[in-house]
Amino acid sequence: MSMDVDSDSDISIDDGAGRKGKGKGKAGNKRRKDKGKGKATDAAYTWEASYTRTWDTVQEDESGSLQSAVEDWMARGRRRRLLAPAAPVRRTIIRHLILLLDLSASMLDRDMRPTRFDLTLQYAREFIVEWFDQNPLGQIGIVGMRAGLGERIGEMSGNPQDVLKAIADRHKLEPTGEPSLQNAIELARSSMNHLPTHSSREILIIFGSLTTCDPHNIHDTLDVCVANKIRICVVALAAEMKICRELCDKTSGQFGVAMNEGHFKDLLFELIPPPAQRALSRAAGAGATNPAADLMMMGFPTRLPDSSAPSLCVCHSEMRSEGFLCPRCLAKVCDVPTDCDICDLMVVSSPHLARSYHHLFPVKPYTTVMSVGDASGSTGCAGCARVFPMVALTTVGEGMSPVGRYQCPECLGEFCSDCDVFVHDVVHCCPGCGR
Repeated sequence: MSMDVDSDSDISIDDGAGRKGKGKGKAGNKRRKDKGKGKATDAAYTWEASYTRTWDTVQEDESGSLQSAVEDWMARGRRRRLLAPAAPVRRTIIRHLILLLDLSASMLDRDMRPTRFDLTLQYAREFIVEWFDQNPLGQIGIVGMRAGLGERIGEMSGNPQDVLKAIADRHKLEPTGEPSLQNAIELARSSMNHLPTHSSREILIIFGSLTTCDPHNIHDTLDVCVANKIRICVVALAAEMKICRELCDKTSGQFGVAMNEGHFKDLLFELIPPPAQRALSRAAGAGATNPAADLMMMGFPTRLPDSSAPSLCVCHSEMRSEGFLCPRCLAKVCDVPTDCDICDLMVVSSPHLARSYHHLFPVKPYTTVMSVGDASGSTGCAGCARVFPMVALTTVGEGMSPVGRYQCPECLGEFCSDCDVFVHDVVHCCPGCGR
């Protein structure tokens, strides 16, 4: 019985008569034949490996439950909150971010499933949604790197739907050619020249290539970015490059190399919280040039109902019924937050402003109650009224409470593990003391 073998195959196949042949027709070389057999027995196919990874990351306990995996995830979150600085950190809540996507031919590699390009688009969409949820006063623009040029894909906007629409069509973003870091950074820098000094200027680069095709000295571009207070962060998908490391180090950004799909997402989502602000000392004579403005002017708009008469908006010059009126010049804008195109007033809504303050005054980490004797005597959670277990668990993860209780250091209210996660990750306000 014979079988057709693909010409690119490296696997030895027995034809039933004791003869072994290789797809490349080199059956006489015993060393290469043994090498092929080793590949077939030791290494799985690529499509098999993609399925194997999914259940290797989740481990069941002795009873077959996944509760231990969930507790490990919660414990990692608790340890991360405990390592955070206790004192409030001055942060820039008005952010402007340019997302640089590598659209070169190297993004078609399949070391990340299904390809680097498809995975980057998927994570970029999730990143944009979460970024706007945590930074409602920010704006994002999209720039692509392909064929040695920097290509503007999406204008800077504070509406997440507009940003997602810019990267919705996959065929318009098909990777090709070589990337150019310098051209893309110059295009992103020119898009942020008009921004006020009280807002942050950030560039996030998702880079999958090992080369960059630049027309001039990229270090000159780096010096200009440092002078303009632009923070550059890089998430590399292939390996560390010296120029990428310098871009991050000299601009006080973060650099990381993704080891797998999960690590790639972790590196990306670590950049969602606003960075700490670098304020200059006024005693040093930097009062006029201090980028950290103490006061800034904002306006709360009037929202027009859907039944109002259509009128032209100043942002798109289109006839619309719904919209917002600028409180200073009464110009009509489509979405908030935004800067009025007529009077340059920053137009925001009060819920957006309130949601931005949780970065400045985060909820303090709850302390872990290790035994029933240390508890305050309450029988139910102060958040959801769930009854606490009266018997301590024998095995718990590091940082987890064996009695399922976590206490607020301000109001001394006790909460369950689910409420602990919900308060710190979603509500950002303790229901017991309001802090």
